[in-house]
Amino acid sequence: MGTDDAWTLVWVGFTLAYVAHEVETGAELIDRALVLNPNLAAAWYCSAWARNWLGETDVALEHARRAMRLSPLDPMLPSMQVATAFAHFLAGRYDEASSWADKAIRSRPNLMPAVRTAAASCALAGRLNEAKKLMESIRRADPTLRVSNLKDQTPLCRPEHITRYEEGLRKAGLPE
Repeated sequence: MGTDDAWTLVWVGFTLAYVAHEVETGAELIDRALVLNPNLAAAWYCSAWARNWLGETDVALEHARRAMRLSPLDPMLPSMQVATAFAHFLAGRYDEASSWADKAIRSRPNLMPAVRTAAASCALAGRLNEAKKLMESIRRADPTLRVSNLKDQTPLCRPEHITRYEEGLRKAGLPE
């Protein structure tokens, strides 16, 4: 691994955080990439997700905003919008979260992190009909997803965030 290659550091860091659930180590590598290249939109995007998983929602929002500002036509824009939605969800701003998730869904209807975030947000905002409709889409795309294996979908570090995510998707209709 090249310690002076920002692109490599970003994606190794993101992979460690998301796949191996070594979120702190992954975030450190992404931070190193940002030092090397503060104009790399992918680094800000990946950092937004890592900060979400660490529970640093305000930082996640700022990093997602920065990524979108640096690369407003990026093919990853819907994923950047989901990172924003998820930060709002974790912060308890469910209407804001569902609004951002909806933007991503309009661009990429099968982007399951967006659909899951929208479903959980709608459910916790009391919009159960909308949440249940979104859950139908989730269940079609991933019939094996359950509350019990939800932790495999996202490496959330804070127990209260895991609980909130499970609660939202459970209310939306995700089976145990």
